[in-house]
Amino acid sequence: MSKRAVIVVDVQNEYFASGKLPLVNIEKAAANAARVIAKARQNKDLLVHVHHESLDPNAPFFTQGTDGVQIHESVAPRGDEPVILKNYPNSFLNTNLKELLETNGIEEVVVIGAMSHMCIEATSRAASDFGYKVTVLEDACATMDLEFNGVTVPAAQVHATAMAALGFAYAGIQSTGDEL
Repeated sequence: MSKRAVIVVDVQNEYFASGKLPLVNIEKAAANAARVIAKARQNKDLLVHVHHESLDPNAPFFTQGTDGVQIHESVAPRGDEPVILKNYPNSFLNTNLKELLETNGIEEVVVIGAMSHMCIEATSRAASDFGYKVTVLEDACATMDLEFNGVTVPAAQVHATAMAALGFAYAGIQSTGDEL
């Protein structure tokens, strides 16, 4: 088996047009993620699916037991591919992700999914802190417009800022075209 894992973070129904928190370009990011997943299966890389649920049963989104928390069908796990439930942006926090990677002798992780400025950043930084070689495939990630002090920051700028920050010290930033 490969010493590489692909971590698919939060490509969930909630982020698509029918969800409560739709992201800009999520369809394109999910299509790229599906290509990365197919290649990981072909290469026999460890493929880890992560999905988020709120701890608060009255949360406005990612509410337990709703369709929104389901992994989107375009990137659905197959067979015995591990699925990790998380409750925080960092996919390692209070989950068995680190133990799963250690058990499988993983040295390198490829991170894809949503949202660029939240869970992708938190998971990538944690993976780097744990000593993994980290690559983020930026076009297999998506985010949303944000607002700060009355200024709307477009999703493209939010995404670019997140990738620039990760690329500065935590991860190699590539596109799926570079990887596949």
